[in-house]
Amino acid sequence: MAISAARPKRYAMVIDTRRCIGCQACSVACKTENDVPLGETRSWVEYIEKGEFPNVRRSFLPRLCNQCEKPQCVAVCPTGATYKRQEDGIVVVDSDVCIGCKYCIQACPYGMRYINPKTGTADKCDFCLHRVQNGIVPSCVNTCQGRARIFGDLNDPDSEVSKLIATNATTVLRPEMGTEPMVYYIDADHADQRDAAKQGIYIRIETNRRQKERV
Repeated sequence: MAISAARPKRYAMVIDTRRCIGCQACSVACKTENDVPLGETRSWVEYIEKGEFPNVRRSFLPRLCNQCEKPQCVAVCPTGATYKRQEDGIVVVDSDVCIGCKYCIQACPYGMRYINPKTGTADKCDFCLHRVQNGIVPSCVNTCQGRARIFGDLNDPDSEVSKLIATNATTVLRPEMGTEPMVYYIDADHADQRDAAKQGIYIRIETNRRQKERV
């Protein structure tokens, strides 16, 4: 009897914005865990103010690399430095192979990448791969006080992420790009200033990163 190969994992994250309080603990934990250079961000939380007085609402939208099923950054990389791991679906950058051409930065529709000034190569969130490989959740998940971030294997129907996606209405960032993000949101407000004119309402976004405009 043949022994079947172990099924690869499909790591994903669910972000329940109903539980996010915008404390930025995830952003700080990410910077500390990954030695993110000053002025750059792998993970951040946007503040969204929407409405007209007295009906004004503030919500929070955590952002990080979407670990796309069809990553455009992989498609444009001329050296193969950016690739999607077959064993778990995480998109990574091999800094020993990256030449810093910035093609991937231009290709990413979510503005998640930057050139690390220390290495001169592309950098981004990798779900804290060094932790995940040792059976530990990403640092942002570990530090979230409201348990707004849930991480797990979508190929495991009994995982918490699988159950949340099966029982809740979820959205992803910019679905029209066709990249099939692996970061899912519950009750997220994706409105931005571009929607303000269409809807005739006040919308203000604080990105809380060096790039003041949302991508």
